[in-house]
Amino acid sequence: MNHVELTGVGRSYGSFRALADVDLTLGAGVTGLLGPNGAGKTTLLRIVATSIAADRGEVRLLGRGLGGHAELTEIRRELGYLPQELGYPGDMSVFGFVEYVAVLKEWDDRRARHHEVRRVLDLVGLADLSGKRISRLSGGQRRRVGLAQALLGSPRLLVLDEPTTGLDPAQRAALRRTLGVVAQDATVLLSTHQTEDVAALCERVVVLAGGAVRFDGAVIDMVATAAGRVWHSDVEVPGAQVSWRTGTGRHRIVGGSRPPGAEAAEPTLEDAYLLMLGPDAVASPA
Repeated sequence: MNHVELTGVGRSYGSFRALADVDLTLGAGVTGLLGPNGAGKTTLLRIVATSIAADRGEVRLLGRGLGGHAELTEIRRELGYLPQELGYPGDMSVFGFVEYVAVLKEWDDRRARHHEVRRVLDLVGLADLSGKRISRLSGGQRRRVGLAQALLGSPRLLVLDEPTTGLDPAQRAALRRTLGVVAQDATVLLSTHQTEDVAALCERVVVLAGGAVRFDGAVIDMVATAAGRVWHSDVEVPGAQVSWRTGTGRHRIVGGSRPPGAEAAEPTLEDAYLLMLGPDAVASPA
């Protein structure tokens, strides 16, 4: 079953078009959303999370349209959302905050609610910090509190905006393990600037630029678009689309013509992303 169906979806802010005629269908599994700043990623996630409405097109989530309050309520009971910025009451404990969100999600039975809060805190590795005040947590720990509230009730649709922000490598690896388990039965749509997270976790990648979909397909297929276009060279080469000096002292050359004496390099998702977007890869917000 497809849990997300977008047809011709658009959204504008004044004269600025953030999304333009996006068609997207998602079933179970993890889909990574890549794109430069201002590409429309957060707008797309907020529409899928029912936080804002599209101006144009049709949105169906979990087999339901967004026709009215009753449909929205049913969708939100099976939806978890971690926004890019989540306000945390500093005087609340970790357990207290996640329980507060559980109450908002209509977990009325106290015993069942407490069991669910403990379950999601354990999932994100915060069981030992459940009594600690949020104001005393690190940025990465706060981000994991946000993930815990999104996981309440084992949602069938999980929308995550920059979930790895502030996480160290070990915490990012733990997040990948958690989402890998969740995605066996749910649809996970996550936005990130970390191409290595998408390569390690996602089965599918969608690239947005200028509010439009530039690529939608398997991660391995996107990496293949960079085959034969990435090299290692002992010297800096002018004319490359992107190049940098690596820690080994050699230069990684992406795009352009093959430099004399250069060796072919195994392409990565980041290489394919840079080649696909070109100058747009470093666009700034409109």
